[in-house]
Amino acid sequence: MGEIVVLSGSPSAASRSDSVLRYMGDLLIQKHFTVSHLSVRDLPYEDLFTGNWESPAIRDIALMIRNASGVIVGSPVYKGAYSGVLKALLDVLPRDVLQHTPVLPVMTGGSASHLLAIEYTLKPVLATLKGHNLKGLYLLDDQIDKHRNNPIIEDAILERTEKQLYYFADLVKGTVVWN
Repeated sequence: MGEIVVLSGSPSAASRSDSVLRYMGDLLIQKHFTVSHLSVRDLPYEDLFTGNWESPAIRDIALMIRNASGVIVGSPVYKGAYSGVLKALLDVLPRDVLQHTPVLPVMTGGSASHLLAIEYTLKPVLATLKGHNLKGLYLLDDQIDKHRNNPIIEDAILERTEKQLYYFADLVKGTVVWN
């Protein structure tokens, strides 16, 4: 089975985005995938702030992402876009780091008015890194309880999340083709 990298762009240690991403990783582990969780919080801030693409930490992450069979990238919405610290990380990664890789973008936000942030901010930068973007998922903060093992509290949203996640898993396994 393929290696999946789950990348959290949340600067908060206890975020709704992280809880959803961890849950999605757990579901993939149940499907016999190997899952590695990465967070922007795990990186030396000096490397991100100075754009040090040659740092060992950045090179290690780039290698991990490049070798992944699939990547999930998640972030909360801040000011109508993904987090600035995620942008700093994406800016120092090689421009083809996601080449030929299925990528599932995930965003969480406080209102439906930021729904298009995934389409107009996150997906374009992932495409610039040569990732093959899936439809993506946007969850509202009030649909998430970050203190539960399964943080998605609405059945319809959970069903949609699992459907998109399992489609992503099938792409990674090669059992379906791109539409």
